[in-house]
Amino acid sequence: MAEKVVIIGSGPAAWAAAIYTARAELNPLVFEGALTEENRIAGTLPLGQLSLTTEVENYPGFPHGNLEAYLDDSIAKDKRAIMAPHQKAGVSGPELMELMRQQAANFGTRIVTDDIVDVDFSRRPFKLTASDGSTTEAEAVIVATGARANYLGLPSEEAYKNRGVSACAVCDGALPRFRNKPLAVVGGGDSACEEASYLTKFASKVYLVHRRDQLRASKIMAERTLNNPKIEPVWNSALDEVLGTEGDGVTAVRLASTKSGETQELAATGVFLAIGHTPNTKFLEGKLELTDKKYIKWTVPFRTNTSVAGVFAAGDVADDNYRQAITAAGSGCMAALDAERWLAEQGSH
Repeated sequence: MAEKVVIIGSGPAAWAAAIYTARAELNPLVFEGALTEENRIAGTLPLGQLSLTTEVENYPGFPHGNLEAYLDDSIAKDKRAIMAPHQKAGVSGPELMELMRQQAANFGTRIVTDDIVDVDFSRRPFKLTASDGSTTEAEAVIVATGARANYLGLPSEEAYKNRGVSACAVCDGALPRFRNKPLAVVGGGDSACEEASYLTKFASKVYLVHRRDQLRASKIMAERTLNNPKIEPVWNSALDEVLGTEGDGVTAVRLASTKSGETQELAATGVFLAIGHTPNTKFLEGKLELTDKKYIKWTVPFRTNTSVAGVFAAGDVADDNYRQAITAAGSGCMAALDAERWLAEQGSH
């Protein structure tokens, strides 16, 4: 018998969709992803990008304070036992995601820790194939597989993630470690300019490191960035190494000239990679309409509908603009409501 709703993913969008579909008596089944080394390296482990983030200070409802007792009471004991002690500053990414997951489970959401690697949307019920070869049929599907930030692949970059290396200025820029300190942004497009401009609210100086001698950003964005007295472009340069210590985290960057190969070091307590994101849609190519950047295309204004009736998309997998936990969760709610109403129209709910 086909499932009413299957949700693929495990970030804020997926768990919000699960909470809403569970409360609507749709008995959702969530494929949260597999705990594999391949997924760890790719940044696609269960609980999404937020599970790789430390402090989350901009998610409403989690002000500065001690959540310890609530976490002890709310999270399953086996999971709580391996979570880091609460730091009393807002909520950490792993804490927030575990709370969302537990809330969905409390409403009856069933969870499978495996990846969906293939889909057949040419027939209904839809057919989904997991990495272990098992198949599941579903009357409606919500895709919330997210997008992963692009990194350069430096070992030092990996070593200092969450200790000065980030791919989201809006998420992390206001943290105390970055305030009134020099920071480096790597990239030359609109995203890099936006990140650099945003960081000037907190940093003493922002180095904008770009491989070429002019920005790829739109003209107005480039002009605004280069006219900002806090932003110093570093042309014809690439990030060669992130420098730091075990105790302090990032302390500097080593840059290599793209022309001569000569290196220089710049003091910086943070390195922000702004070289794009990759949506987790490889398994959907040829199955759903995607944008030129490979994000799922929403086909109805202000709705989460995709190119296939009965398949909906939520979160960063369909959003290359906002990419925030709160917008992802909001679109997860939207997808759940869209799916519920679509099923009702089909006489399935």
